[in-house]
Amino acid sequence: MTLTNDELTELLNRLLAGWENEVVEFKEATRQFSADKTGEYVSALSNEANLRGLASGWLVFGVSNARQVIGTTHLIEVQQRQALKHHIHQSIDQGLTVREVYEVTHSGKRVVLLEVPAGPRGIPISWKGDYRARAGESLISLSLDKLDEIRQQTIGLDWSAVVVPDATLAHLDPAAIARARKGFAERHTARIPATDIERWDDATFLAKARLTRDGQLTRTALLLLGAESSTHLLTPHPAQMTWKLVGEQRAYEHFRLPFLLNATALAKRIRNVQLRLLPPNELIYREISKYDERSLFEALYNCIAHQDYTRNSRIIVTEYFDRVEFISVGEFYDGQPDDYALDERSPRKYRNPYLVEAMTELNLIDQLGYGIHRMTEDQARRFLPLPDYDLSRDGEVQLTLPGAVIDEAYSRLLMVRTDLPLGDILALDRVQKKLPISKDANTRLRREKLIEGRGRGVHVSANIAEMTDQKAQYIRTRAQDDAHYTRLVVDYLQQYGGASRGEIDELLGKYLPDLLDARQQRSKVTNLLTKMRTAGTIRNAGSRQKPRWELV
Repeated sequence: MTLTNDELTELLNRLLAGWENEVVEFKEATRQFSADKTGEYVSALSNEANLRGLASGWLVFGVSNARQVIGTTHLIEVQQRQALKHHIHQSIDQGLTVREVYEVTHSGKRVVLLEVPAGPRGIPISWKGDYRARAGESLISLSLDKLDEIRQQTIGLDWSAVVVPDATLAHLDPAAIARARKGFAERHTARIPATDIERWDDATFLAKARLTRDGQLTRTALLLLGAESSTHLLTPHPAQMTWKLVGEQRAYEHFRLPFLLNATALAKRIRNVQLRLLPPNELIYREISKYDERSLFEALYNCIAHQDYTRNSRIIVTEYFDRVEFISVGEFYDGQPDDYALDERSPRKYRNPYLVEAMTELNLIDQLGYGIHRMTEDQARRFLPLPDYDLSRDGEVQLTLPGAVIDEAYSRLLMVRTDLPLGDILALDRVQKKLPISKDANTRLRREKLIEGRGRGVHVSANIAEMTDQKAQYIRTRAQDDAHYTRLVVDYLQQYGGASRGEIDELLGKYLPDLLDARQQRSKVTNLLTKMRTAGTIRNAGSRQKPRWELV
């Protein structure tokens, strides 16, 4: 939600008046403030907001200890804010980060407000393995009673947290435990040496991964790691996932415990052939996979994490010629899918918080709702229709991942207009599916000449040639925006771990204005890397002669 300067001024005045509240922290930070210390405050404020039933906590820069506004130049650049959000997201163990960074002018001085979302109910928030809290104005470790209070918030209602008295380590699958150890090590690679994890016995590992309570196995442990012969311990729940193939060929297969291994086995049953798409005014086809593998796993893991297990129903995955449908029982638990697609919402609560926390520890999902956003971006990046959520049937969620083009005009438009914001792509996707769009979206898309027609005849504009002619101008306009180049570099480093200077030159060379010669392009890239390094976004892990850039 965007706040006006007047609204921010009113908010800041309220925070200053009630400063003793432990969900607000003021810092002078006249020039800068430690990113790691910011992360600790995010953990503390998120936990305190959770315990008080509030939606957010606030970290405010540019205010003295005497509660006087003194102003700050901290986080003045867009890329600095993006880098801070990314750094916190990487180091908060549950994947939480700052919801929004606001600027407000108060008494003629600049103040920065960081909105920190409350942690989901039942899930404490930790910074690099340490759960933080507030005591007055001090930053301390979260006490055991507060830690228990958070974890007990939903435990009486959480099917997945229930202990199975008769279950022992012998009821678990050794291969699943090994795979779980690997996921846990990947999740905590920056904090816990892999050799330490290898030395833990199974009981210690299961406790660290939130799979046991007081040394006893939970339903979560059996769902994820249980041997197939242990299904009876979850009776009357069938503990099954079913894959069905529908069309000219028909087939089906049931997948039982352990879900950690058999989710992969089920995903491999889905036929993921290559599709060929021809961009406008080009002679070479682009080949893309029918389904993004990460999206298939995201959809399946979401079914496992969020279905209502008290309904004793299996997960059903149905493969058609042009799509895959994922069906699980239980209402969409918090908000609406479109809120998460646009990355405008973090979940406040979960149906199965114990299961969600364990799956996060094993690096299967995150806890902050980024999965739907990623699936949406992955489909748009591949020029295909976006995921659909059908909530029309009571007590059931159906997710459809399209694997074929619906409207060529839509796919060709995405190939040309790579600068389109995700909100516009969501609206265009609804147009191609003959679904209504908002009045604002309709006005915006018509102004951009992206849609044509009236009433039920509204459709995505097919005038690709005109848009292709305009593409150079779009790129030149966008080229002025360093934030876009920063995002490209960050995305590349996230995917590949690091990059040489030559690889970054090649990456950005596709987007730099044609009007720049080779020397000017190299100078622009050098300036960008210097800004990103100064902002603490990247570091040179190589040498001056052979730099290798990595995310901080």
